[in-house]
Amino acid sequence: QVQVVESGGGLVQAGGSLRLSCAASGTAFVINAMGWYRQAPGKQRELVATITNSGSTNYADSVRGRFTIARDNAKNTMYLQMTSLKPEDTAAYYCYAFTLNRLYWGQGTQVTVSS
Repeated sequence: QVQVVESGGGLVQAGGSLRLSCAASGTAFVINAMGWYRQAPGKQRELVATITNSGSTNYADSVRGRFTIARDNAKNTMYLQMTSLKPEDTAAYYCYAFTLNRLYWGQGTQVTVSS
């Protein structure tokens, strides 16, 4: 059973930085893609960034240039470096891992940006 665990959320002032981590375990197979979604209260879940096992990345327009996604394939771990944070970045951030034609989700980590 694949498990996905996020860490690194917290409270930060606007303009600050945070780094989220996401570790996938329980599989010996290649994790094809990993990514982050976020969901703010009263809003739909939205894509933040994705990365394939070859390193191709994709970002939402709202975070491009401020957030950087990276992964360590040997550790099945992914990172999201967030800089120049804004209050509108406040949300629960969810990590996913895609392998064996299935999506596995983490439990989420809260990011709160104060103005």
